[in-house]
Amino acid sequence: MEENKKIILFDGVCNLCNGAIQFIIKHDKHDQFRYAPLQSATGMKYLQQRHIDTTNIDSIILIEPGVAYYTKATAALKIGQDFGGAWKLLQVLEWIPVSISNFVYDIVAKNRYKWFGKKEDCMIPTPELKAKFLD
Repeated sequence: MEENKKIILFDGVCNLCNGAIQFIIKHDKHDQFRYAPLQSATGMKYLQQRHIDTTNIDSIILIEPGVAYYTKATAALKIGQDFGGAWKLLQVLEWIPVSISNFVYDIVAKNRYKWFGKKEDCMIPTPELKAKFLD
């Protein structure tokens, strides 16, 4: 894995999460991110290395190798800011207390299958996108 890439772990069977990953790929103009479903062997390896309990966090995690990892609303905001340009304005949302932003995030995360549906299996990337996904 390239050392300068940030890793996004996501719920591979969630339609909302898969849509978010497609959105991120489209807006990742500087090829900063690599992706792995939480359910994959690679995803589980990263979770275990960082002692992340998926009973509390089961939707999105941003890992900056050698720096830190971010979860929930903070992860989403950091990802958006990394797109650059006007997306940097998302930084103002960090003024919202994490307890409030995570409360809203948790409501969506708790209901994501009901509202957006669920796949039987994790997303299989197209051949063009395969290099962006960690095995």
